[in-house]
Amino acid sequence: MDEPNGSQQWSTPIGLVVTGWALTAAAAAWWFAAESAVDRLFVGVLVLAFAAASAHATLCRPRLSANRGGITVRGVGGRRHWPWSALSVRVRRHRRFGHEVQSLELDADVLVILTRLDLGADPQDVADALRSWQG
Repeated sequence: MDEPNGSQQWSTPIGLVVTGWALTAAAAAWWFAAESAVDRLFVGVLVLAFAAASAHATLCRPRLSANRGGITVRGVGGRRHWPWSALSVRVRRHRRFGHEVQSLELDADVLVILTRLDLGADPQDVADALRSWQG
């Protein structure tokens, strides 16, 4: 998405984040309704998994930003910024469960791997946009 200040940002789609929180709430209600200890344990783990994934998607918005100065990747531990001169951008294709899956690899002082879920867009399209910024 284009921003008025001359930058672009990519994030997990908001609809997916909201769905994650709705599933967390539904699983929590199921946990309260569960009668046996085994059911409560199983559903409790499910609640924690949904909550962790939803919190990550919420806290890490926007996941990737690009501007004239470089890129910024946001994670749970904060933001990391790299200038274009220190960055290599590529798209990897993998076979997973019989389907081809793409991931965006940003190689600087660390390797950052972002998927379609992280970006809310096709990794190839994001790589093309980043390369246009990189000039």
